[in-house]
Amino acid sequence: MPVLDRIIQRITAPGITRVAIDGPDAAGKTTMASELAARLDRNVVRVSVDDFHNPPEIRRRQGSLSPKGYYEDTFDYDAFRAHLLEPRSPGTVLIVDGVFLLRPELRSYWDLSIYLDVRPEETLRRALIRDVGLFGDAVRERYTLRYLPGQAHYRALADPLSHADIVIDNNDPESPKLVASR
Repeated sequence: MPVLDRIIQRITAPGITRVAIDGPDAAGKTTMASELAARLDRNVVRVSVDDFHNPPEIRRRQGSLSPKGYYEDTFDYDAFRAHLLEPRSPGTVLIVDGVFLLRPELRSYWDLSIYLDVRPEETLRRALIRDVGLFGDAVRERYTLRYLPGQAHYRALADPLSHADIVIDNNDPESPKLVASR
């Protein structure tokens, strides 16, 4: 896949040790991160920001369907930075996938940042397939009221597409398109 080949070239450049793969829910972040990790011939640590969820009482303090709460309260960024981003392991590449990775307080940690751009209606289409086991019949409601507006809030506040080193149109995951490379 030519897009992955170009990303691999960037990751193998000197000084690249922390890679972020950001994008909306159901954009293909985990899949891409795992494919990249499998193709690298260096020591790789694969992590998701989902490993740093705040407890439910913090995640839902603004309401279980709050888009602002989704952006502000979902993750424990202090622990994320302290346990994952601040320590460095020589010769190891850290590949992290997750939402909101290009928020202002995290940007400086990434040696390479990738944003997978997917239209909201495609995100919802994928979620209605992928997340039924997690949310049951509430998938559409959760995405319509919390996740999609939370992503819109993030894009308006943090402008991740302008800050990403690489932007990929991933509306068709079988044929990702390189949109920008800085």
